Amino acid sequence: MGQVVDFVTVSTQGLESSPVADALAGLRANEARYFKNKYDHDFTVTPAEQDPKTLAWVTDILSSERDITIASRPLEIAIADVDGIHWVHVFYESGLAVNVLYTLAEAGKRAVGFKLSQGMPIPDELSSFKFARQKSKLAGEIRGTYFVIKQEHNPGV
Repeated sequence: MGQVVDFVTVSTQGLESSPVADALAGLRANEARYFKNKYDHDFTVTPAEQDPKTLAWVTDILSSERDITIASRPLEIAIADVDGIHWVHVFYESGLAVNVLYTLAEAGKRAVGFKLSQGMPIPDELSSFKFARQKSKLAGEIRGTYFVIKQEHNPGV
């Protein structure tokens, strides 16, 4: 059973080992608020080790699409299936959040997004990307970037 992320009272539960735990918790809460407001969906996280299949799916997309291997340890995973879109978020110990937006319909939008918690450096494996900045009341400053998924990656939903 997962933990529903409370975006009113931000908690670092599950993220304590991160050197930027407070900022990562804010980023996670920011995502939770988005899903609640846009889709009326409770953003629920589980420890990454409890969902190796989903983690492998995300890892495969990163590897096969862009030859990216995230060096940091994954802490939590969130899955949201809303409006025909399979969304997966992976929160890493470094403060990185990776999200995969995968529209289930053919020719739908499919992309991988990267968000960096305030205070974390850009990981070496993402150094070729340019990051845009956005302000968040919950997360401070978030730096983000993305790439479009070009291949098929059946999420097994």
